[in-house]
Amino acid sequence: MPSGKTHDAITFLLAVPVFAGSFALTRSGPLSLAVAAAFVFGGLMFGPDLDTVSKQQTRWGIFKPLWYPYRWCFKHRSRWSHGLIFGTLFRVVYFLGIVTVLIFVSAYIGAWILGSNLPDAFTFVREWRTAGDFVRSEFGSEIMPAVFIGMWAGAASHTLTDIAGTFIKTGKVSEFL
Repeated sequence: MPSGKTHDAITFLLAVPVFAGSFALTRSGPLSLAVAAAFVFGGLMFGPDLDTVSKQQTRWGIFKPLWYPYRWCFKHRSRWSHGLIFGTLFRVVYFLGIVTVLIFVSAYIGAWILGSNLPDAFTFVREWRTAGDFVRSEFGSEIMPAVFIGMWAGAASHTLTDIAGTFIKTGKVSEFL
């Protein structure tokens, strides 16, 4: 299995071709920059090694504990964490779920301390929708799918490097698919 330094080097080396490929498809510099930045983020911070003690997990600093439940739920290098199809999708859904719960609990505690009206789930969902509408109006409706594709590609580069390393050592790749 390649080292963290190898994964990082591959991520940085592929960032420019990812930008170029995205630009060739979209003809949009800002959108291509978003894809390339999400690719680097996906490779360095949001990759499949968040399921174990790793360089990726360490980079989260004080937010590292957010990934402990994820680590407890998924076996390292399983198809659910390192899988090309589900790995990044699960991490995105997990992360957005954790952030949503933390923000809701913080808003609830803040309202309770200040003695103001406690938020309900419907108000909270409406506020998330407003935030999404703002992002789409400022950056275009393509930004969220583009960022997801970039993050997926960054994590996929990690997984594909692991697959290549495993294949070279054992000749097996089925555990990732």
